[in-house]
Amino acid sequence: RIFVMFGCIIQARMGSNRLPGKVMKFLDEKNPSLYYTISQIKNVKNIKRIVIATTKLDEDDVIYDFTKKMNVDCFRGSADDVLDRYYQCAKQNKLDKIIRITADCPLIDPQLVDNIVEDFNKNEFDYVQNLEPRTFPDGMDVEIFTFNSLEKAWQDAVLPSEREHVTSYFRNNENKFRIKNIVSKKDLSHFRLTLDYNEDLKLLRTIIKKISKRPILISDILSLFLEEPSLIEINKNHVANEGYKLSLQKDKEFLKKSY
Repeated sequence: RIFVMFGCIIQARMGSNRLPGKVMKFLDEKNPSLYYTISQIKNVKNIKRIVIATTKLDEDDVIYDFTKKMNVDCFRGSADDVLDRYYQCAKQNKLDKIIRITADCPLIDPQLVDNIVEDFNKNEFDYVQNLEPRTFPDGMDVEIFTFNSLEKAWQDAVLPSEREHVTSYFRNNENKFRIKNIVSKKDLSHFRLTLDYNEDLKLLRTIIKKISKRPILISDILSLFLEEPSLIEINKNHVANEGYKLSLQKDKEFLKKSY
């Protein structure tokens, strides 16, 4: 098997506990959040293919239909085993190197993605990420890994959190992979540009209304925040990774049952 394709898999689903249907919520008069994630990623230089990975659930038909409108491939897989969904998607699309983006990042900065791709290509890494320890805003999460590493995780991961969160297995097994954390020159981790709550929705809509250039870059958003610091207050009470914390609870139950 020879895969030579560099692709981006964007995971998207309608089921969200905190903000159901968030990826199809409108961020301007006519475009939902998913439109922005895809449009921003279309500006990344090195990507040969963009695939949306959603579930086989009926509620996600709307995502499938939308991707067709945007001329983007869509793969449908497991709702709960997201690692399997990613693996099958990468395999079917013959992706050798995979950029992982989640659909709750509508303002993902394509230049940031390009920089991380460059770093990944220059070195022999298995997994490069900018989220742990976090120095970039929540909502600017970029992860890149090889198909071989993904396959290893897919074969070996057993914890519920490792099946639900595609790259947890890498971070839990640092001795098995060559991993790099990309760090921002300035700590921007206190900014929140992700979509999980109504307050996030309000902030993202405001940013999109106030910044007319496309794609929108982190630098554009930071300039806006400098001019209007009150915007930062809109969603500052929410913390990163609440979904992941819930998964870790499931791990505890799983481990209790296993022994």
